[in-house]
Amino acid sequence: MKRPQGFERQEVPANAPAPAPRELEARDRSGDRRQAAGSRSVGTVTEPIPVVRPGDGAPASLLDAPARERDADAPPYSRIPSNREIDKALRAARRERKRVERGEVRRFTKRSRRRRLAWLAAAGVVALLVLAVALVAYSPLLALKHIQVTGTSRLDAATVEKKLSDQLGTPLPLLDQAGISSDLAAFPLIRSYTVESHPPDSIIVRVVERAPVGVIQQGNVYTLVDAAKVPISSSEKRPDGYPMIAASGGAADVDADSGFAAAASVLSALPPDVLAQVDTIAAKTKDDVSFTLRESHATVVWGSAEDSSLKAADLAALLKSAAGSSRYDVSSPHSVTTG
Repeated sequence: MKRPQGFERQEVPANAPAPAPRELEARDRSGDRRQAAGSRSVGTVTEPIPVVRPGDGAPASLLDAPARERDADAPPYSRIPSNREIDKALRAARRERKRVERGEVRRFTKRSRRRRLAWLAAAGVVALLVLAVALVAYSPLLALKHIQVTGTSRLDAATVEKKLSDQLGTPLPLLDQAGISSDLAAFPLIRSYTVESHPPDSIIVRVVERAPVGVIQQGNVYTLVDAAKVPISSSEKRPDGYPMIAASGGAADVDADSGFAAAASVLSALPPDVLAQVDTIAAKTKDDVSFTLRESHATVVWGSAEDSSLKAADLAALLKSAAGSSRYDVSSPHSVTTG
């Protein structure tokens, strides 16, 4: 009877040495591998083991078992990875390194980032506030609608307000200060002024009128002037209650050594009760000021405008203690005389 192919009995020589134990173990292992690779023996008949291929519906354990056995039996570095696998691994390593580096950077810059965010937030809030203020300030909501003038006695406040009416409709921050100054310059009685804004639509103009100190005569015209020799009003009749100034030169801002500047300084230093008695004041230079009293027609020798406050106190005392005198000399405040 013929044996199946591959199972012919091999004749062992009679004088062949017995196999060593290691050879027997190797044969046993090779036999096991041959049986796992594709055949099993039943008696004297060899039956092929069916080959399981992917897609046949076999369990995954049957498909993976041979691969696992091959991987376990394969020596290290028996399979060299392809370039594609190497590139893929390198890209994954680079991504992981970048992720770690980003984490470290964020950890070490946490405080500076918080400080930067705080500054940016503060700057944003300030910018929004400035923008809001600018939009409100220059919008029609703050357009000028009401003008009020205060501090007038000789001037008509309504006339001044009408003169400033060209500013109506202008936003308060955009008021033309030069235009306001030009409008008020048309009133010589205004010595100074201040403009106060009262949002949303009003301003208050506080004026300081010129205070007249005396009268100067030019021909048949009497002009009421202040200490700066600015005309306040004119008339053909001498105004009551004001002294006549007979002095040469200009005001102190023009000529500080003039007779008019000295006379105006003396009049400004006199107390109201004494000033009301002055009839005429004369001064050719700054050192020879003198005046006469209205009721007694007495003469007061004042001298220069220096120490005017002390001289005024001496004169007030002399008018009480020597009321009948016709001459009071206070040019030397520490040594006054009467006559």
